[in-house]
Amino acid sequence: MKVLLLKDPKDQDSGPDPYIKELGLYSLEATLIPVLSFEFSSLESLFEKLSHPECYGGLVFTSPRALEAIKLCLKDNSKKEAWSKSLKQMWTMKPTYVVGKATASLVEEIGLTPQGEKCGNAEKLAEYICSRETPNSSALLFPCGALKREVLPTVLREKGVPLEGLTVYQTTPHPDLQQALSTHFSQQGIPASVVFFSPSGVKFCLQHIQKLSGDMINHIKFAAIGPTTAEAMGAAGLPVSCTAETPTPQGLAAAIHRALHGHGC
Repeated sequence: MKVLLLKDPKDQDSGPDPYIKELGLYSLEATLIPVLSFEFSSLESLFEKLSHPECYGGLVFTSPRALEAIKLCLKDNSKKEAWSKSLKQMWTMKPTYVVGKATASLVEEIGLTPQGEKCGNAEKLAEYICSRETPNSSALLFPCGALKREVLPTVLREKGVPLEGLTVYQTTPHPDLQQALSTHFSQQGIPASVVFFSPSGVKFCLQHIQKLSGDMINHIKFAAIGPTTAEAMGAAGLPVSCTAETPTPQGLAAAIHRALHGHGC
């Protein structure tokens, strides 16, 4: 059976995509279609803030893209030198809170130590942060996207934990998305399952998938990588056949296998 994964492929340097590999263990043939494109902004402002760790209580990252913004800053030799010489060491004295393994690994790449990666979503990370931070302490710096959810900022605000957000990227549809979906459906037919990996993916893909599937859409098992994405699917009127228990290749593959074989989730 065929599964359509609406996500970017993993870096080709690091071997086969783990989602394709894991689904293959269940004899499921998966295809990736990149859905999102990102436009970075405010990089000078970002580095200016990173240059003053004494003003902040720590860092918060809920997306790999926020780390990509920092890595773009560090391509500048003078900024890279400043980071290596002193800034990195100063930030290591403060907590760096993250959601998910992908974000955590990128934090490690810039020389910092992630905390809270097993929280799984913004709600749980917010609770974790509040359990460790004292009210009215120095603000946590939060580089984020324009489409960030308000859950984490709201919880921290209610608990009196200061958070300073800075929008460093915009999320837009991948320029080849519509053509890629059309080609896939015409060549591969209707997939047994379609997996969404973000609320933005639901927003940008659903209309195209409904059009391409026609009456056969009721035969597709729609899966979500996590509860936030499942919520967005439900809000868009899409039935959620299953949600991964953990946002990992193993968690997703097991959930899809159960859904396709009538065991529920």
